[in-house]
Amino acid sequence: MTDNITVSEKTRQTILKLQQNEITEQAIYMNLAKRVKKQSDKELLERIGREEMEHSNLWSKYTGKNLKPQRLKVFFYSLLSIIFGYTFVIKKMENGEKLSKEVYAMLAKEVPEANNIYLQEQIHEQALIDMLDEDRLQYVGSMVLGLNDALVELTGTLAGLSFALQNNRLVALSGLITGISATLSMASSEYLSARSEGNADAKKSALYTGIMYIFAVILLVLPYILFPKDKYVNALIAMLFIVVLIILAFTYYISVAKDLPFKKRFLEMATISISVALLSFVIGILVKQFLGIDI
Repeated sequence: MTDNITVSEKTRQTILKLQQNEITEQAIYMNLAKRVKKQSDKELLERIGREEMEHSNLWSKYTGKNLKPQRLKVFFYSLLSIIFGYTFVIKKMENGEKLSKEVYAMLAKEVPEANNIYLQEQIHEQALIDMLDEDRLQYVGSMVLGLNDALVELTGTLAGLSFALQNNRLVALSGLITGISATLSMASSEYLSARSEGNADAKKSALYTGIMYIFAVILLVLPYILFPKDKYVNALIAMLFIVVLIILAFTYYISVAKDLPFKKRFLEMATISISVALLSFVIGILVKQFLGIDI
């Protein structure tokens, strides 16, 4: 390593933060690369990791320190990758730690390499990240189909049954039967649709659709199982809250992983699901009233 280069204390503190980020990101990229099966993605992750290490070594000339990765952060992002996939984690990590062009411009006054590093971070690495081809992201359409249909259909069904039956155990039973049947129906429909379009991975499309559907079914029925059987209003409110949380989490995942706008998609899905639930609840009241059924 070359001799340390003297810079102002303010610049040194900024570089220390950059150096810490670079060495931590290098550890994350290499950790992810070990668990990625796809060879092309593995090589891309290792390549970006090596670049992060080069940046860290360069910054060390100005800080005079050899830093170690932040273990907790490495563990956190590794855990996220297991749940949401490595593409989501990488894009979230890069989006969350970008420094402004002004910061690099300020550094360039004392650090000649700053502009080159900025260009590499903003252009080169982003280009590499965009080349990632994670398997699960190829089936986002199937995932959206399964989740959207489950939220709209089951939210309406449970809301309507809540007042019509006024018994959480009966609502849960009806919801599970409806949900499981709808899951099988949606998965088979997606399989046939994918096959008709010549999709060689029709089974995977059907699987992702079914998984998202049954996932939504379990979460939405859960309040009717946990609350006492006569607390159907409480269960309904909890169910609607879960609907919003599911939409929030899934929309955020898609917006980060696929670089799509978050707010518009979230409001659209939430408005449709809640509107259907309220309308179905009213229908449940009217049906019970006009048919004179008392359970």
